[in-house]
Amino acid sequence: MSHTRPYRIFNAALARFEDITPHLRRLTFTGPEIRDMATWAPDQRIKIFFPTGDGRTPDMPDTEDWYATYKSVPVADRVPMRTYTIRNLRADSSELDVEFVLHGENGPASRWATHAKPGDKVQISAPNRRAAQIGGGYEWKPPADPRHVLLMADETAIPALAGILEELAARPTPPPCEVFAEVADRADALALPTWPGLTINWLIRHEQGDPRPGDLLVNAIDSAKLPAATVEEASVELETIDIDATVPWELAKATEGAFYAWIAGESEAIMSIRRTLIKERGIDRSLLNLMGYWRFGKVYE
Repeated sequence: MSHTRPYRIFNAALARFEDITPHLRRLTFTGPEIRDMATWAPDQRIKIFFPTGDGRTPDMPDTEDWYATYKSVPVADRVPMRTYTIRNLRADSSELDVEFVLHGENGPASRWATHAKPGDKVQISAPNRRAAQIGGGYEWKPPADPRHVLLMADETAIPALAGILEELAARPTPPPCEVFAEVADRADALALPTWPGLTINWLIRHEQGDPRPGDLLVNAIDSAKLPAATVEEASVELETIDIDATVPWELAKATEGAFYAWIAGESEAIMSIRRTLIKERGIDRSLLNLMGYWRFGKVYE
């Protein structure tokens, strides 16, 4: 039953929106069911179902096998579904904030977020507050006391990055932290928490000749502060991943250690950073979260 499953389908409607930067819009959703929503980490992933181009509203069943039901529908007849991050959840007030990167009319989510009006309806697959146990859908699981944290993100991962920095800033003694954040315009460099020992490097594509998304993150790894290499890691054979068919997603396993990295963005860039960190710099892969949030020129479901 939906009241005990880790995830469930929530019905929601747009309450209001606010432009945080020229390309980042915060949409606030509301509805009585959101009182039963939960979030377990600042990078908590959810899936949002949008109306179709002809205005048909999503009507996904709140069942355990909803994904099989979704995949059984011919592609042309499915409601669009995309993955997002919970930015803020105020369950007691039945409100959820999600931040959308606006990139014009070339995708159903950006198109909907650009034109949506208060009252427009969506459905959301998200953690269930009444579940018998905590579900997954997040990767930010740092050691209790890291001595250095590396965070890298493009605009699709900026909401999760902001939440992670807020969590770290709230600690009695935030750890030293180095951030590389890639965005299109200088105006997209939103305000982030600060503390002694935190360094934030904004990488602006329009100031660097408009390179391919992710290229500035790839280049930035050469200037990042990294732990000493290990011969064992440098000699490891990296698995081949077809990023057009499979989302690159490699997760940290260490529960303690001096170094911890959380890196998310365009899949080809993530694969390049993965190769540099593990093969060229010999970094222990158990300390690395490497996540392809999107693929240039392709849609992940």
